[in-house]
Amino acid sequence: MQKRKTSIITARMPPADKNAIQRRAKAAGMTVTDYLTACALGKEIVRVEGLDAVLSELKAQGRNLNQLTTLANMGRLSVLRGDELIRGYSALCSAVRALIQEAE
Repeated sequence: MQKRKTSIITARMPPADKNAIQRRAKAAGMTVTDYLTACALGKEIVRVEGLDAVLSELKAQGRNLNQLTTLANMGRLSVLRGDELIRGYSALCSAVRALIQEAE
């Protein structure tokens, strides 16, 4: 359950500082509010480069697997070349492992 944001803090700063904060929040994939809160409370901010590409590939592999499962359940799939599917999932797992090690 997410906490309601009801309190306001106002800060004055030069426009260049505001722009830098906005850029850093965007680079971290966060809102400015979440970014400033994390920074002020000493929370670690981890941004993993390449995660978007891995998630996109994971979604594509999931769609492919779903289509194959549907065809198999309909009896319309007679031969499956599993070696290509296994190589794809192996590469995806390796990419996820590399991202996890990078984030640690």
